[in-house]
Amino acid sequence: MANVSHPRGDITSHPDAPEMRARYDRMLGGRDVVLVDGPVFLLGLYCAVSPWILHYTTSQPALVPHNLIVGIAIGLLALGFTAAPARMYGLSGAMCALGVWMIVSPWIVGTNPDAGIVWNNIVIGALTLLLGIMCVGTASRSTSRT
Repeated sequence: MANVSHPRGDITSHPDAPEMRARYDRMLGGRDVVLVDGPVFLLGLYCAVSPWILHYTTSQPALVPHNLIVGIAIGLLALGFTAAPARMYGLSGAMCALGVWMIVSPWIVGTNPDAGIVWNNIVIGALTLLLGIMCVGTASRSTSRT
């Protein structure tokens, strides 16, 4: 039977304490990107539904599935940054590429897009590029610390 009346020492004397501390530091060290997870997810959600918000489903039918798919991809990147930030650091650059693609896509995918559609995709692309650069910066800062 265990002696429960004996005062317990603190956990720092436990043989696994350094390993647990290192694991805890690794887990928290990858959470720097979490600051941009929410905005990236909301940006992806807006990108996915923007054809219906701006009502260009009939005037630019090719951009509708394009924006939907790219918006879902941006949202999945945000969910990945939340669920497994240490593994997703490598895809921070992909978000930058998606941002550049969104900026040029109205002229490549669309046919004679009007100014509202062009500005919508430019703003989405610029914000995606900016948030992607922030993710790349925090990822490189986190990996240089470890």
